[in-house]
Amino acid sequence: MTPAIRFSILLHVAGVVFFVLDRDLWPWVAAALVANHLVLAAGVFLVRGRLLGPNINRLPAHAIAHQEVCLTFDDGPHPEWTPRVLELLERYQAKASFFCIGERAGAYPEIVREIVRRGHSVENHSYRHSHAFALYGISLMRRDIEKAQATVTAITGRAPQFFRAPAGFRSPLLDFVLARMGLRYVSWTRRGLDTIRSDPARVLARSTSGLAAGDVLLLHDSAPDSLAVLPALLEQLAARGLKCVSLPGACSRS
Repeated sequence: MTPAIRFSILLHVAGVVFFVLDRDLWPWVAAALVANHLVLAAGVFLVRGRLLGPNINRLPAHAIAHQEVCLTFDDGPHPEWTPRVLELLERYQAKASFFCIGERAGAYPEIVREIVRRGHSVENHSYRHSHAFALYGISLMRRDIEKAQATVTAITGRAPQFFRAPAGFRSPLLDFVLARMGLRYVSWTRRGLDTIRSDPARVLARSTSGLAAGDVLLLHDSAPDSLAVLPALLEQLAARGLKCVSLPGACSRS
């Protein structure tokens, strides 16, 4: 449990105690609780922050020392784009991590198996990728993540080690679920906004501006702009002496 969540629980308990002891204090209690909820809400939208729990937004020191970066792809698998992304990664001898939506993984299991066969990792990106995911209660959130976890494990024989929330919006309750499932949360260092920008040059510029060893890059194998950007991005990484590795490859070493 993170310090922010512990403080929030204690604040709510103290608020009840103070209200019971002196009901005239209710405006102060209410103000404190509202402020607390505003802080937690800010944590939902500060997607690279650690207020709501551990958050991998850069690779560990040993990966930086080895000049490694990690390409991550969200929202797949896609029947057309994902195989083409895999071919490009193979051409440049790059490894990546694919945060797959469980429902789509179940629809295209052969593509998921091909991701693993080529030496990449498949990670958990929820089962349905609901835009309301950050508003889920613990039970619904747990069921959704567990279903995605079970789907990917059944297809690949390997349980995902990492989780990324839909759109990166992280519920204050998410850390409870991930801790019990042994999943590590991942955001990113920089993202290309390839699902928003229609100009591949701008996607590439956003992905490479300030690029350095240890960065975690976010693209989407469900977006054609990623396919347009990927060759130039991989060439820039190679030119800078940076090696593309998967998250387990970078984070699981001692």
